[in-house]
Amino acid sequence: MKMISWFSCGAASAVATKMALDANPDTTVYYQDTGSEHPDNARFLGECESWYDTKIHVVRSPLYPDAWSVWEKRRYIAGVKGAPCTSELKRIPAEKILFSSDFGVGTPEVFGFTVEEEGRMLRWRENNDERVIWAPLIDRGMTKADCFSALLAQGIKLPALYLMGYKNNNCIGCPKGGSGYWNKIRIDFPDVFTRMAKLERELGAAICKTEPTVGGVRQRIRVFLDELSPDAGRYSSEPSISCGIFCAGPEDN
Repeated sequence: MKMISWFSCGAASAVATKMALDANPDTTVYYQDTGSEHPDNARFLGECESWYDTKIHVVRSPLYPDAWSVWEKRRYIAGVKGAPCTSELKRIPAEKILFSSDFGVGTPEVFGFTVEEEGRMLRWRENNDERVIWAPLIDRGMTKADCFSALLAQGIKLPALYLMGYKNNNCIGCPKGGSGYWNKIRIDFPDVFTRMAKLERELGAAICKTEPTVGGVRQRIRVFLDELSPDAGRYSSEPSISCGIFCAGPEDN
């Protein structure tokens, strides 16, 4: 039976893909290249291909070479409508594959949800009841830390962003990140921070929030990156940024 595994160059999807291939050799593996991720992902993808002994098919948007081109052309970074980069660079290319004559709705899809994300997986199922999803990591009670261990046991070095202290191996400069995340980006990737700050001003849209207490009442106020205090936020306490072939909206951070 045909099956699709959505490999994202994240630790969880990498291990979930291996489990899918072990369970069903007729699994085709796809990676949606956004053009905005760390260059070390090419190394990680190659090592996973060797581990799987299976080709990972790389797909890209035919319209947008990277996330910046989406934000600039759509004139929208992120907000109540979600993040258009996810839709254009991941969801649309993925659905083109799923709905092709090679597969079709009803084809089992493998996602790297860990046990920490079981609630998110259940919401996805509720909102996409026509799709067949398998989350093998949840079935086996595996955490993200378990996935790190599984990769290291195979001699596969974790992707660079994890080693730099990021919770996820997303694009560099995710618009769903909070103040703490962007202050980390300011240090690690100052060119990305500066470019996003300029784009915010160009579009008149701030993506971060601060939470000052005014008159004894906690406020949530949007702040432009070029006005963001270097001490604002605490990345370690921010929720994990979710990015897959769907985007239900920005994280509440």
